[in-house]
Amino acid sequence: MSASEDIHLELPRTGAIRKASADESLEQLFRTQYPRLLNLLTRLTSDRARAEELASEVFCKLARRPALFRPSNNLEGWLYRTAMNLGLDSLKMDLRRRKNERAAAVDSTTVPRAADGPLNELLRAEQRRKVRRVLGALKPESARALILHHAGFSYREIARVMELNPLSVGKLILRSRVEFERRFRMLYEARP
Repeated sequence: MSASEDIHLELPRTGAIRKASADESLEQLFRTQYPRLLNLLTRLTSDRARAEELASEVFCKLARRPALFRPSNNLEGWLYRTAMNLGLDSLKMDLRRRKNERAAAVDSTTVPRAADGPLNELLRAEQRRKVRRVLGALKPESARALILHHAGFSYREIARVMELNPLSVGKLILRSRVEFERRFRMLYEARP
């Protein structure tokens, strides 16, 4: 492949669907879902560049699986479930990396920059780090439910993404929130 060739996101030809309609479906899905997917991953990772990489990876995985475009499949659910899995995996890798760096005595702190002062930015960054650590310790289903809910997804959308009964989403979020708060208090609140 030469540098002058364009890279196109296309689906391979299958007998189940026409290639042209599949490519159109992929392009339409990308246009409608990419911004929301990017927003979700940015909230999860707190890193826009990393979120863009993960969102692109989701669509690349989808392009390699044309059977998902059949009408009976929950394509949006697959997209968000895959994005959540990639995002959570990314958080876990970051936690392991930081743990290894601390063990090797590598100081990887950076000076925060913020319009409202470095102390406030440092406190917010610390709070985000704590939240990500607790989310990484929860069951994946609980972490996904909380992240999707916090990202503004409705119960119906959460049920579709996670392939759950819509009536059970509220209970899952409540249980997940209670577990999150318990773990957060256990890890970070001062004991008398």
